[in-house]
Formats: sequence, C-alpha cells, structure tokens
Amino acid sequence: MPAPRTVLLTGAAGGLGTLMRALLPAYGYDLRLFDLVPVEDEPQAITADLNDRKALREAVRGVDAIIHLAGISLESTFNKILSANIEGTYNLYEAAREEGVRRIVAASSNHAVGCTPLPLAGDPPIPSDAPHRPDTFYGLSKCFGEDLAQLYWDQHGVETVSVRIGSCFPEPTSVRMLSLWMSPADGARLFHAALTAEDVGHTVVHGSSANTRLWWDLTSARALGYTPQDDSEPYAAKLIAEQGEPDPADPAQARLGGHFVTDPPIWPH
Repeated sequence: MPAPRTVLLTGAAGGLGTLMRALLPAYGYDLRLFDLVPVEDEPQAITADLNDRKALREAVRGVDAIIHLAGISLESTFNKILSANIEGTYNLYEAAREEGVRRIVAASSNHAVGCTPLPLAGDPPIPSDAPHRPDTFYGLSKCFGEDLAQLYWDQHGVETVSVRIGSCFPEPTSVRMLSLWMSPADGARLFHAALTAEDVGHTVVHGSSANTRLWWDLTSARALGYTPQDDSEPYAAKLIAEQGEPDPADPAQARLGGHFVTDPPIWPH
C-alpha cells in the first residue's frame, strides 16, 4: 500500500515511542503524538487517556494509520491492566473503525507467549503462530490485543500487524536480551514495513534484529518487506563476561518470558 503520511503514535512519551519519534519521520511520516503524560518538547502532542473516548476519536480523526504503543508495559494488578491495556486498546480499535482508519501496527510482546519453552540446540526457532501462553496479566493483555485485532479484521476490515516485540533499546543490557534484541533502527524498519505492506489482514510478527542467538522466527516479518540490519552479537562477549551464561535449569531462563515467568517487574505507577 502507499506509505501513509499521517500516523497516530500512541505511547509517544514512552521508551519505544521516544525512539520511534526520532526515527520514523525520516521515512516520510508526519506523526501525531498521543500519550497519557505530556511528551517532552512536543507542545502539539495530545495528552489524554485511552479511556477518554472523545479525545481518542479526535486524535484518530484524519490519520492514515496508527502505531499503538500505549499502555502498561510491565506487570500490574489485573484492574490496572484491564483499564489501560484491554479497555484502552478496545477504545482505540473502536475509534479507528468509526473514523475509517484501515491500518494499525500494534505493540504485542514476547510475553503473550512467555511461558513457551526456549528452543534447545538443534530445535527450530519459535514460530510466529505459536499459541498464546502468557506469563503475566500484562502478557494476557497482549493476547487480548492480538485476538481483538483478528476480530476487527474479520468483522470490520481493519488491518493490523501485531508485533511481538522482544526488547528495543539502543543496545542489549543482558545475556538474555542477546536473543530478543531489536535495535531502534531495525524497529523503525519493521514499523515502516508493517505500515506499507500490502494485504496484511491480521499478521503476527516477531520484532527483533537478525541476532546470531535468535530464539524465534522472523519469516512473517520478512514477508512484509522487513530486512533487519543489526545483530546483538558484538555485545555478547562483554555481557557474558559480566553476567555469565544463563543456567538452563533456572525456570526464568528456560522460558521465552524470562524472569516475567517467575518474578515479573511491577509497573511503578
């Protein structure tokens, strides 16, 4: 499809949103920014809650596509997850349907399948159609988001690429992250491919760079036109020297979700 010009970016003040604010305009996008908190140095950004349906519909009005990054990104109580990630995402899809927006790129997560065992040596990588096995209420909300996207494609013709994001940081910070890291530049490449690919329906893809230690399959992402350029391997020696190799007998090291499976980090707000 032709590259959309105006894209609503929810969660624009967050870590990933901040990275994409800097990188996506180079692809020709005019970003409309939305977040619950003010976006630094962006006075035109919309500050509102996803559950403010009037403000959300006004934010969606007139855009060509949406990148949905907003919500709680760690574990929290079910009620907080319900409000921010489940009801908030539903409100976004309703606003898109009402305003005729036909393409959403949604941040899913490896934690939607976080209880999936890691592949052993010689095993195939984890496929993008791996069944939902959430490791937390947070992961459960990402399962809901993927299923909601499927419903809105089947019932309303709203296309979505659900990106099961690994870890998007300027560089990996743990040995585990060597297998799931997505460089910010590759993140922008993947979001651009997801915004412009033809006939995606509802497509689930894994979001990471072409890492030497990759645990999951990037076939469906590459089918969109994504060509990752980066690899976490240059960071491996230093991280392994500092942290040691993961212990496969540790339950937190045996599943895709890592420590989210056993001791998830809690959303501070």
